[in-house]
Amino acid sequence: MASIRFFAEDVQFKIPHPRKTTNWIKETIQKEKKEQGNVNFIFCSDEYLHSINVQYLNHTTYTDIVTFDSSETKGLIEGDIFISVERIQENASKFNTSFDEELHRVIIHGVLHLIGYSDKGSTKKAQMKRKEDTYLSLRGK
Repeated sequence: MASIRFFAEDVQFKIPHPRKTTNWIKETIQKEKKEQGNVNFIFCSDEYLHSINVQYLNHTTYTDIVTFDSSETKGLIEGDIFISVERIQENASKFNTSFDEELHRVIIHGVLHLIGYSDKGSTKKAQMKRKEDTYLSLRGK
């Protein structure tokens, strides 16, 4: 059965309100007219995510998220989303927002990547930001 799961790798972290977050992610996927498959969120440290970024993407920079799409069927959303808890904390402070808000922005950012949205280039980045804002507004409902 298709599932959304949360894991921690090399950090102590538990997602706050996992059931509410799972339902919100499912609602986002449904509103985008896609089918939800297995989606795994792996919360980790900066160093862990940096090593993934170097090994698999040949990027030497630190990042808050790396998304791997594993779907083989059009319209089916499946993959692994790695998120740096340290980067979320730093960005929340940098952008003057709460950890919870930044965490959920990054979570939905990864889901939007699996759905097919890109953030390469200013036009696509603006579209991604609008989608993030739209789905973040649904989270509290």
